[in-house]
Amino acid sequence: MKTILFLCTGNYYRSRFAEYLFNDRCQQQNLCWRATSRGLALERGTDNIGPISPHALARLQQLGIFLPSDLRFPKAVDSSDFSAADAIIALDESEHRSLMRDRFPHWSEAIEYWSVPDLDRLSADIALATIETQIDRRVESLNRSV
Repeated sequence: MKTILFLCTGNYYRSRFAEYLFNDRCQQQNLCWRATSRGLALERGTDNIGPISPHALARLQQLGIFLPSDLRFPKAVDSSDFSAADAIIALDESEHRSLMRDRFPHWSEAIEYWSVPDLDRLSADIALATIETQIDRRVESLNRSV
């Protein structure tokens, strides 16, 4: 089983959505990949209430992806998470590249960056649709390589 690590700032909204969507898509396609997610700066999530963003949860439910009631709370990334991953994606280059350089300089150039800004710069509908498109492309690519 290979692992992909999704990163965002608080591990509450974008990366959690990507994690659950990717896992659902891979399960549907019988791919031997599993996603995890972590946050680069959990201290910035002062308005995060509960284990996952209501925006992410609502969209997952619309897609028929129902999560267990005992969801974990956001987790901060550490070096072992990078070492354990076969692929790493940070959800917003403009926000996350500098965090990576400051906190994990050794890994900052070894990961893929997408362009999905947080809620202060992009609506949830557009952000989550963008993540869906990127996940579907990644799963298609993985499917072709099997």
